[in-house]
Amino acid sequence: MVTDGHSALHEHFALTCVMVIVHYTAVETSIIGWRGQHTQTEQIFTTSKFKLDTLADSETKNRDVVLKLYDALRSRDVDSVHRTLTPDLDYWFHGPPPHQFLMRTLTGVSPPFQFSPLSVVSFGSTVIAEGCDAASSVSWIHAWTVSHGVITQVREYSNTSLTVTRIGSVVAGRSAEIRASHCPSVWESKFSGRAGKSVPGLVLAI
Repeated sequence: MVTDGHSALHEHFALTCVMVIVHYTAVETSIIGWRGQHTQTEQIFTTSKFKLDTLADSETKNRDVVLKLYDALRSRDVDSVHRTLTPDLDYWFHGPPPHQFLMRTLTGVSPPFQFSPLSVVSFGSTVIAEGCDAASSVSWIHAWTVSHGVITQVREYSNTSLTVTRIGSVVAGRSAEIRASHCPSVWESKFSGRAGKSVPGLVLAI
């Protein structure tokens, strides 16, 4: 009886060990699966953060290019202006025809207009600069397009209220479907009403 009891106890202990081992193996598999999911989430987060950091760095560089141009215009550094602008600059103007101050400045027509930006912001390859003259009678906005460290396009707005909207969104490197809700306003001019008069309003989609 002692032997049979010992044998039964041994079999029970062995069965218990097998159950514990199976349970432990299941838990270990679950932990490995969770770690795999956690690692994948970390990779996605790291990739997204890298893209955001790269975009922020690119926007900072584009903003610096535009600021360098304004410095060159103020100091009459023609060589720096030529290095900053592409030879076939795409120029657009919106406002009273006599207020094409940027074109006059770039072509050397006197007297030159002093551009001192009060606000400069970047949205990808687009850099928006805004300011006004000393008397606050003329407000101006420049929407620059920077590509590989060189300015390729500029839209000049004079005494015009401007709203910048972003069209759609980018997901995994592809443009998402464009809907009305995907066109949020990302920037609005602040100095266009300084002259105390009504000015036309335009929307720039980027």
